[in-house]
Amino acid sequence: MSGNGNSKTTLEDLARLAGVSVSTVSRALNDLPLISTRTKQRIWALAREHDYPFRQSMPQAPIGAAGSIVIVTPNMRGRPLPLSHPFFLELLASIGEAARERGCDFTVSHVAPATLEDLVTTTTTSRADGVIFLGQSMLHEELNQLAETGARFVVWGAHIPGQKYRSIGSDNLLGGRRSTLHLARLGRRRILFIGGSDPEAQQRRRGYREALDESGLDYDGRLVCEVEFELESAEAAVARLLRRGIAFDGIVAASDIIALGAIRALRRAGLRVPEDASVVGYDDMLLSRLSTPALSTIRQDNQRAGQLLVSGILDASGDDVPSLLPTELIIRESCGG
Repeated sequence: MSGNGNSKTTLEDLARLAGVSVSTVSRALNDLPLISTRTKQRIWALAREHDYPFRQSMPQAPIGAAGSIVIVTPNMRGRPLPLSHPFFLELLASIGEAARERGCDFTVSHVAPATLEDLVTTTTTSRADGVIFLGQSMLHEELNQLAETGARFVVWGAHIPGQKYRSIGSDNLLGGRRSTLHLARLGRRRILFIGGSDPEAQQRRRGYREALDESGLDYDGRLVCEVEFELESAEAAVARLLRRGIAFDGIVAASDIIALGAIRALRRAGLRVPEDASVVGYDDMLLSRLSTPALSTIRQDNQRAGQLLVSGILDASGDDVPSLLPTELIIRESCGG
């Protein structure tokens, strides 16, 4: 038994080196619960040292882990949602903390599903306990079909009528309504909504529309902009409105990144925030607290979200997990009151 890459090490060899039975070695290599963590670690160390070809029998998580979860980001308009997006980084951190508390490992998949077939492949070709999808994209119906297969998964996203799968997300309708009502109470009368086509943004838009009606403000379709989930897209959309001479004095954005892009466009046009236009975002990312002016926003409880997403995979009672997390309006400098 040498480390020359041509090892003929067998289970019997490992058993002899470890001073245990062949069955104990086999169970340890497959991370079965009957074997102590200390024994597993010793046998895996011997397997590596003596070039035992153990890859085909590797467990789904490092030795001693209580479980394993795969994180997947679906395609949005033909491309994966960027993992570099600050909100997703913060949500990933919350999932990681929750997983660590449970002694569970998680991995981020390279797969970005765009079809039902992709979703099925994602949930059936992994040895993990289940999959967390970060966002529904345009795959709501496909996720409903996936739920009928018995696949174990949970989605960060909106709750949609007729939904058959479990999702965790904030009360998007109430969040959009709260931010719009706040601007209306400040005396803003032409309030722009800017957001994407994903289900969460669409629910925030509905809340915006309801708040306009409640405040006695007219709805103007020119004051609704659909943008990508990124700063540059929001900046370009607001710049186009300003060039067209469409007046507005408030902005409700479907995310903090979108709000920050809008503020950049306003500044480049020589306008002031909040004097010329008040701005409210959504998410309460760290960036919103550090921006100038500090961004008013709708806070989502990311820490609780991470806990619920992880428990939705690991706990048999996950079906009882509530889908809607509360939201809170955080008032800072960008709305002026």
